[in-house]
Parts: sequence; structure tokens; C-alpha cells
Amino acid sequence: MKHIKAVIRPEKLNDVRDALEKAGIHRGIMITDIVGSGIQKGIEQIWRGERYTLDLIPKVMMDMVVKDSDVVIIKKVLLETAPIGEFGDGKIFIYPVEEVIRIRTGEEGEAAL
Repeated sequence: MKHIKAVIRPEKLNDVRDALEKAGIHRGIMITDIVGSGIQKGIEQIWRGERYTLDLIPKVMMDMVVKDSDVVIIKKVLLETAPIGEFGDGKIFIYPVEEVIRIRTGEEGEAAL
């Protein structure tokens, strides 16, 4: 099993979720609104003639714990759906998961997903 953490642009969330659902990945997705900075290092805005810099950019973080066999599908969906081709498109992190236990039933491993 793997834990996939994807940081994407907020405006791409619905597109990514729709694409994941079409690919058969529709369960166990956790979504968190976050702010951060990376290579992009913020954006400069002008409001009422004043310049200001947003150094922490709003992003969305998607967390999924999935079967090893689903990782390739999810990576493909994210890489095809999430980018707009500019700095700040996001990142995908993949971690091994040693154990999963469903609290309600006590099921373990992939059965708990």
C-alpha cells in the first residue's frame, strides 16, 4: 500500500477529482486547504495602485492511501489533469504504508481501504 500526497492548484481540484472518479479511484480521498511556497516564491499583485507580494500561495493537498496497483493510475491522472504548465503546478509525494486498520471493524491491510 502507498500513501499519495498531491499538492495542486485549488482551481484544478474538481478536474482532478472527476478524472480520478472516471479512472475508478473514488474512495478514501482527504482534501485539505493549505498555503505554501516553493520555486514560485510568491506572486506580486496590484490592488488599488499598491503593489504587494503574496509569499504563501493557496494550494490544495490531496491525501490517499491506495493499493500498490492503483499508484500508476493515480500518477497518470494527476500528471495529465493537474498542471497548467507554469510554476506552482504542485508536487506528488509517494510514501510506503506499513499498516492500515479500519477502526469500526478491525479489518487490516487492503481490506481496510
